[in-house]
Amino acid sequence: MIETENLTKKFGDLIVVDNVTLRVNDGEVFGFLGPNGAGKTTTVRMLCCLISKTSGTARIGNYEVGNRADQQKIRRMVGLLTENVGLYEELSAYDNLDFYGRFYRMDEQKRKEQIEYLLKMLGLWERRNEAAGTFSKGMKQKLAIARALIHDPQVLFLDEPTANLDPEAAKTVRDFILELKKQKRTIFLNTHLLDEAEKVCDRVAILKTRLIAIGTPQELRRSLSGRKIKVQLQRVDDVIVEAIKKIGFQVSEITNNGLVIDVNDPEKENQAILKAIEAAGGYVQFITETGSTLEDVYLKLVRG
Repeated sequence: MIETENLTKKFGDLIVVDNVTLRVNDGEVFGFLGPNGAGKTTTVRMLCCLISKTSGTARIGNYEVGNRADQQKIRRMVGLLTENVGLYEELSAYDNLDFYGRFYRMDEQKRKEQIEYLLKMLGLWERRNEAAGTFSKGMKQKLAIARALIHDPQVLFLDEPTANLDPEAAKTVRDFILELKKQKRTIFLNTHLLDEAEKVCDRVAILKTRLIAIGTPQELRRSLSGRKIKVQLQRVDDVIVEAIKKIGFQVSEITNNGLVIDVNDPEKENQAILKAIEAAGGYVQFITETGSTLEDVYLKLVRG
């Protein structure tokens, strides 16, 4: 659905986005992670035809970014939540959405149905007749998300969608994103919240002007530390540790009667490890897979 090849943006001599090549599949929730100034928002603005690219290519569906004939077609098929909500504060929540629905030339019945659906899903229906200017920051953010979706776009770009939201409102937005995912929409999500990315994204990319990693959250976690299991025992002693080493496994950590063991395929190897522990007189209380977090991977890659 979204493809870029060597996509680059310069402002004068400053390279803001440097030769980014990626592919976002149809119906995928794709997370775009990176520190402030990494080029995330600039990339989104190029893909939405709001600013021009310096070099490289990009496509949204069958349309080419930078081709004048395709520019309006791309804008009609994408929805964008920007960092600044930019609502008409003197208009009600309903009238804000109605205005943008008219802008996209939606017929009246479809417009009404879409406005009601979005406001109810985001918990704003009861406040629909109140001026947007009276809303809290979190409510304005949710209304801006509804505005990005008013014309029922195939592709949705969300730039920090849970910014300024309290935990309950943030969960509402995350659940809404997952609901959109069920509808097979393609969602491109800029976020600083790594926990959020793990919860909603199929794949993530880490950007620092250049693309430095891409994969599923699980793949990126394993790329840093491989796979590990944690075995919690009633007690740990040297006999148990040596029994594990004797069958070819490395014990990387011992703490609070727990062992962290490096493995390649725990689904196949756990049974042999448990048998070795029991033969050495150990009593296993529980076993879980563990390893690096997405935050560990992100910090290691961003810090170089």
